[in-house]
Amino acid sequence: MKLSQIKIRNFKSIKKLILPLNEINVLIGPNGTGKSNFVQFFNLLNNIVSQNLQNYVTANGGADSFLFFGRKRSESFSGTISFGLNDYNFELTATAENNFFFSKEIFKYNNSAYGVTSSRNLADGNRETNLIKQYKVDQKESVAYHIIQAMTTWRVYHFHDTSSTAKVKQEGDINDNRTLRRDASNLAAFLYLLQENYNDYFLRIENTIKLIAPFFEKFQLEPLALNREKIRLEWKHVDSDEYFNANHLSDGTLRMICLITLLLQPNLPDTIIIDEPELGLHPAAIELLTSLIKSVAANNKQIICSTQSVTFLNHFDPEDIIVVDRNNGESLFKRLDKSTLTEWLNEYAIGELWEKNVLGGRP
Repeated sequence: MKLSQIKIRNFKSIKKLILPLNEINVLIGPNGTGKSNFVQFFNLLNNIVSQNLQNYVTANGGADSFLFFGRKRSESFSGTISFGLNDYNFELTATAENNFFFSKEIFKYNNSAYGVTSSRNLADGNRETNLIKQYKVDQKESVAYHIIQAMTTWRVYHFHDTSSTAKVKQEGDINDNRTLRRDASNLAAFLYLLQENYNDYFLRIENTIKLIAPFFEKFQLEPLALNREKIRLEWKHVDSDEYFNANHLSDGTLRMICLITLLLQPNLPDTIIIDEPELGLHPAAIELLTSLIKSVAANNKQIICSTQSVTFLNHFDPEDIIVVDRNNGESLFKRLDKSTLTEWLNEYAIGELWEKNVLGGRP
């Protein structure tokens, strides 16, 4: 269910994009070039498949904010997502009410090995996806089913909020543990599930945390004494018998715990999207993080992330890197070719080449 290719037309700053995707895809570029717009496209897919498109568009500025230079320049935007034997293609056209309807919604199954190809257009002016309706007709193992399953798991993880009011630091429902939420707001409940049902994975997470936080001994995870339906993140310090919670962790340590839990969980999504994972991390933690990313990719999973960190970039190969520039308001994406950088790489790290503007993706 990994993404093999994505096509986008007229979405925000992306006028036209055809981008094959590898196991590791690291987007680099200055602020305002369109990295975030590419990442936000996956949020859109989540809201399409959850039949929340109209609310999502309204809450994020209406149709004008999604179209390339607004409705005066673009009446619609479209996307095609290819994975496995399946394609999902949609076109959303703006309405007078500054929202969208599906002017095209097509799924396609293409098994060239057996000479089998089929496609179906589901669009009927629908305001929300018709994939769910089609799945109820076709049932499990249908093309609609596989598309729904894939798009549901493509979450954009964003662990930036570590303020005192961040949900990851608050009490949470102990049964909110089906998946790790995109902001890790249910981290305690999710780790408790791993502790109880996947202890090998849980211990591996604890031992990995110790590599970047030697003061950390172990988690103390159990239902709250006065409310067994609630739980919060607590842990033990190596030199103390006191209980510590998430408020006693530095921002960088807490973000790294979220990342370690995401990447070492037992049931990894096939495609993982992380927005600026290196934020606030020590170089040693960044090195560990990139090792985890490579390990995940080596196990037939896919990582898509954006970064502003030279240190983070230095740990990847040129073919892992996608440079994002902007010209006349349009985002341009280019995957690096190692063969064109051979002489440079004999003397410089890839991050240094980015700093020297050899790769592009600089202001």
